[in-house]
Amino acid sequence: MPEHDMLQIINEQGEVVQSDLLPDSDTLVRLYRAMRRIRFFDERAVVLHRQGRMGVYPPFGGMEASQAGTALALTHADWLLPTYRDSGAALTYGLPIAQTILYWRTSPHGWAMPEGLKVLPFYIPIATQYPHAVGCALAEKMQGTRNVALAYIGDGGSSEGDFHEALNFAGALEAPCVFVLQNNGWAISVPTATQTKAVNLSRRAEGYGIPGVRVDGNDIVAVYHVTREAVERARAGGGPTLIETVTYRVKPHTVSDDPARYRTEDLTREWLTRDPVARLRTYLSNQGLWSDELEDTLRKEIGDEFEAAVTEADGYPEPTPSEIVDHVFAEPTPQLREQRQQLLEEYGA
Repeated sequence: MPEHDMLQIINEQGEVVQSDLLPDSDTLVRLYRAMRRIRFFDERAVVLHRQGRMGVYPPFGGMEASQAGTALALTHADWLLPTYRDSGAALTYGLPIAQTILYWRTSPHGWAMPEGLKVLPFYIPIATQYPHAVGCALAEKMQGTRNVALAYIGDGGSSEGDFHEALNFAGALEAPCVFVLQNNGWAISVPTATQTKAVNLSRRAEGYGIPGVRVDGNDIVAVYHVTREAVERARAGGGPTLIETVTYRVKPHTVSDDPARYRTEDLTREWLTRDPVARLRTYLSNQGLWSDELEDTLRKEIGDEFEAAVTEADGYPEPTPSEIVDHVFAEPTPQLREQRQQLLEEYGA
């Protein structure tokens, strides 16, 4: 793991290295519970796919700290713009599990923004969420609120034009944005060092006159700390921040991917020793804040929640072909009405 300019509060051995930045015990436990919850979802989502009960799914295993630590710094008045790999962030923010399952089942019921939440559907195109985040943030600024927009991107996405345009746009207009760049080492099968010669991706912020922060993306305490600072800075009118979370995609790109074709297991095993969930649990256990009994209780609680969500998702009808065009605009255009009629005539539904 590159160490240059990277903030870390709890190291790989579960030891505190910056005690002055450590939050209170309740916050530490909340951070751990959030990671354990989304890891359970990620593992079970893969099982659902293998059972034929969910479509192609992109796992985020190993990136729990990067996702939960950032999402927990927001309120429901803030905007969250996740990529296809950020189910964990969306769930932590408040997206219901059942709706997340429905999204990966391609149901239109999984696309709609839930009442009371400002989370957009998972972005499949690379980097398009960044300019949208600036728009959301500027809308809040124009309305005089203190709300912010937080958007995710990967190391590969940071080489797209939309990434740079958004940072320039946000910096010039001092948009209340937090840009989270999850450097997980891979752009599908392309290693970071191949698709860019930049070593410290957070330094790209300097070219746009905004702060850039680099953090150990497997240390949820450090991730939460820097994100809270960035959010508060944005709320106070200080403008955007770019946060690079240095982490690793230990899972395949999607459930259809075979990572053995382009990387060695040795590197993956090395990163597994830096597991974010195990790291915080080690610290909590050593401090007497966690136990096997609490772990068992949490696992049952999460398992029950997940099974109830699966049952709820199973209760929704299968999507029909004509629904493809039903949720594009509030009022369908003449072209969409024509397309819908064609689908009805061809498929009868």
